[in-house]
Amino acid sequence: MGAGADLPASELPLAQPNAPDAASSAPQLRVIIRTDGAARGNPGPASSGAVLIDASVPGARRPDAVPFASISEYLGVQTNNVAEYTAVLRALALALEVGAREVEMLLDSKLIVEQLHGRWRVKDAKLIVLHGEAKGYLARFARWGATHVPRAQNKQADALCNEAIDRVQAGGPRVVVIRPK
Repeated sequence: MGAGADLPASELPLAQPNAPDAASSAPQLRVIIRTDGAARGNPGPASSGAVLIDASVPGARRPDAVPFASISEYLGVQTNNVAEYTAVLRALALALEVGAREVEMLLDSKLIVEQLHGRWRVKDAKLIVLHGEAKGYLARFARWGATHVPRAQNKQADALCNEAIDRVQAGGPRVVVIRPK
């Protein structure tokens, strides 16, 4: 499908929260991120999906805006909330990789939006770790935001989730990453 497609999750080049990143010397790339996590059953077969959209493109905030990068990953058996957080982590890592200085996340998970902004406590032990990782990534951006949007505005990321589960059940790769050329 594109550069970096078919890499196992363990080989995805994910940025580490305290490592230097390309964003420090890159131009002011602003990225809109839409993510979703899915679990068929809770817990059940789970996946994450994310699209990255250049914020400078006209109509970038539209739900059907064309992404320049995406991730579709099968996660095995997980809860929906773990899948949602994993999608955010993968998207933030990819945004750093492509040199984003600012990210605006449009998420259909109110839980994640409220927890990232510190308005809701993180109680689940699994989510505490993922939340900490997300905050580590976010600290590396010059500016970030997270806004809750209705599920209907997140169809691209949702489709990538369903694609990941269906793809793996058909014998395909666990992870497909589309990167800019």
